[in-house]
Amino acid sequence: MNSPLKFINNRIDEYAIQVTYNPAENTGKIIYNLSLIRNEDLEFAVTVLKNAYKTGLSVSDRVQFLPSGERIENITVPPDHTGICTMCSLTLDGLLLKKGIPLRPIGGGVVEIEDRMPRRFTHFILYEDTTIDPLEVLVSQDITSITLVMHRGRGTILGNIRECHMEAESRVSLLFDDLAATGFTGILDMGVPNVPLLGVPVSTQYFGVAMVGGTNAMAAIKESRRPVVIKALKGLMEVDSMGSINDY
Repeated sequence: MNSPLKFINNRIDEYAIQVTYNPAENTGKIIYNLSLIRNEDLEFAVTVLKNAYKTGLSVSDRVQFLPSGERIENITVPPDHTGICTMCSLTLDGLLLKKGIPLRPIGGGVVEIEDRMPRRFTHFILYEDTTIDPLEVLVSQDITSITLVMHRGRGTILGNIRECHMEAESRVSLLFDDLAATGFTGILDMGVPNVPLLGVPVSTQYFGVAMVGGTNAMAAIKESRRPVVIKALKGLMEVDSMGSINDY
């Protein structure tokens, strides 16, 4: 019997309710992305990961490197390759749920950046309309310029957006203040109730919250014409099994 189609918004809901991440103590489960690169590109990848975190284009400094032959979920790292696990920005949705904040993931897309400030989404895919993570789809289109944003503060990056109920606005702001103190980064913008955020409409009595995509660093590696396989929203893992990219 064939399994029913599972759209991305349903996968996000499934994972988000299982997030137990405590940023202050660096413990608990997070949602992660998995990428595969050639071993010969590992040194370059580490440099890009460091730059992405330094310039606020990744969610966290947490990373785990997997050697050839190691298996995670249903994927075995192939010969002469390294697996790289990074934190998915949708971990934020789990943190919001833990605080009892009503929210709805909207979608992901490509964000135009000028003077290191987000201007608008130029491409966008709704989570409820796709069974493949939108950022995976958009990375394959070669329409980002993340490396340019890192160095010059202008270009296009990957991002996503969710909406939260207006009555929780103060709690969301307080959570973001707490997260900033723990090194959890990547919040692009927070809107106001009933007003589109970066060109994306929100529901009545809701406001938008935009985040950088957790796969920006890997997309930047792909921009350099190095082969990368990206599996966004791969699953859940214990954050204390990951180290800081700054230690490599």
